[in-house]
Amino acid sequence: MKSDKPVLVDFWAEWCGPCRMVGPIVEELAKDYDGKAVVGKVDVDSNPNISMQFGIRNIPTLLVFKNGQVVDKQVGVAPKAALAGKLDKQLA
Repeated sequence: MKSDKPVLVDFWAEWCGPCRMVGPIVEELAKDYDGKAVVGKVDVDSNPNISMQFGIRNIPTLLVFKNGQVVDKQVGVAPKAALAGKLDKQLA
């Protein structure tokens, strides 16, 4: 959260089918944006306090942070291009 780069966080769970669809996309974005953005994942079952802190009610939810603040959000499955666009907007 204290990164000077944009941060994309994927809130997910092992049992969530749509989360398993988004997972590989998030991994690709982590490689594509290596050095330009920070990409991470939070297992909502293992980290309920973090999920509550950000008001995560549905998964997958992807939050984009800039300067420690949530600046964009995606709830549900989205294509890679849509997620990349959210990161690109914060890099501009």
